[in-house]
Amino acid sequence: MEPRYISLTEFCTCHEIQHSFIHSLSEHGLVEITVIEENEFLEQEQIRELEKMMRLHYDLEINIQGIDAINHLLQRVSQLQDRVRLLENRLRRFEE
Repeated sequence: MEPRYISLTEFCTCHEIQHSFIHSLSEHGLVEITVIEENEFLEQEQIRELEKMMRLHYDLEINIQGIDAINHLLQRVSQLQDRVRLLENRLRRFEE
C-alpha cells in the first residue's frame, strides 16, 4: 500500500506549531520529512507518534534530546514486552 502524506505546512498550521520543531525532530531522526516537488510532507503513519512528541515538548516542556531518550526507552519497553509475551507462549506449550 502506498504511503499517505500530510503537508507539513498544513500540519503545523492546524496544530499551531513552528516548522522548526518538526525540523528539529527530523534532525534527531524522530520523524521523517518527505520532499515532493519542493514541498515537505509527513507520512500519515507518523502522526500519532508526532503528536505524542508534541505533548511531551509543549505540555511537559521536555527538550528534543529528552524526547529522543523517552522515545528510545518506550521502544525498548515495547520490545521487551513482545519478548515476554513470546516467552510466556513458549512456556505454556511446555506446561501443557
